[in-house]
Amino acid sequence: MEKDKVYVFEGKTSTEAIEKGLNELKVSKAKVDIKILESEDKRSFFSILTPRVVKVEMRLKDNVVEEKKPEVKKVAKTEKLDGKDKEESIKNIKVFLDDFLAKLPSEGLKYDVTEEGNIIKVDIDGEDTGYLIGYRGEVLNSIQTIITNVASKTTKEKVKVLVNIGKYREKREKDLQNLAQKIAGTVIKTRKEIVLEPMTAYERKIIHTKLQENDKVKTHSIGEEPYRKIVVSLK
Repeated sequence: MEKDKVYVFEGKTSTEAIEKGLNELKVSKAKVDIKILESEDKRSFFSILTPRVVKVEMRLKDNVVEEKKPEVKKVAKTEKLDGKDKEESIKNIKVFLDDFLAKLPSEGLKYDVTEEGNIIKVDIDGEDTGYLIGYRGEVLNSIQTIITNVASKTTKEKVKVLVNIGKYREKREKDLQNLAQKIAGTVIKTRKEIVLEPMTAYERKIIHTKLQENDKVKTHSIGEEPYRKIVVSLK
């Protein structure tokens, strides 16, 4: 890297552009001078189908050397629950759901708890379940987090739980697959990468998997949870 050279990076926001630059230059924020070339305007609604580009300029400060991140050795964890733990987890889930659903205003809510490999699946159905799903599944995901904690409270390993309400997961998967195709088409047409809004790991996997079928675009994720996002670009 050249000290006097000016580097320009783009993103949906200045934060995103800066993050991209730091990752590419392999330096910390303290070791570069940053200048925002295009300011961000305020919007009441952000559309991922109408990409906006913010540019930032970066110049390395004096006495900067490339930072090498220490190699982190991954330790394999056992994710397999024994029969006793799984049985106890399902019991805890059912006790929680009996009490939780009884306190809700909706009538006729029912649930079903099943096993699929090492995942415990919880399906909740009935009339007027929209408020249990929330905007793009935000409430559903919160309920899933709570039930995961309930299921894991008496086990050594964290239990994997997938909650579905009113068949929302199937509908969301179809919507995300359609979105992935539209985004890919836009990237191919404009030849510019698109950064999607933050998604859960489950939703990002749907996008990644769908676009693996496309030989003209590629995907990768940036950012930290819960704001991790997918970037779609040309191969």
